[in-house]
Amino acid sequence: MKTSSKFVEDIQKAVQNGRLKEPFRAADIKVSCPGWSDRTYSSFLPKHRKGNLGNYTEYFLQHPDGSYSLIEH
Repeated sequence: MKTSSKFVEDIQKAVQNGRLKEPFRAADIKVSCPGWSDRTYSSFLPKHRKGNLGNYTEYFLQHPDGSYSLIEH
């Protein structure tokens, strides 16, 4: 089973090697990081955005247009 930290690693690697440009949307990640469930692509970004209400680890900054960027850790 794949883990959420692996998903974040896949996104980070895709940004680093230029396959994924920031800011990005779930559909962009699906193209750049294939192999995850559709639910992962659609729910992971908002769940782990800065200021999320679930107190989940913050990996992304959500922009006013709804796109996201990685938060540097």
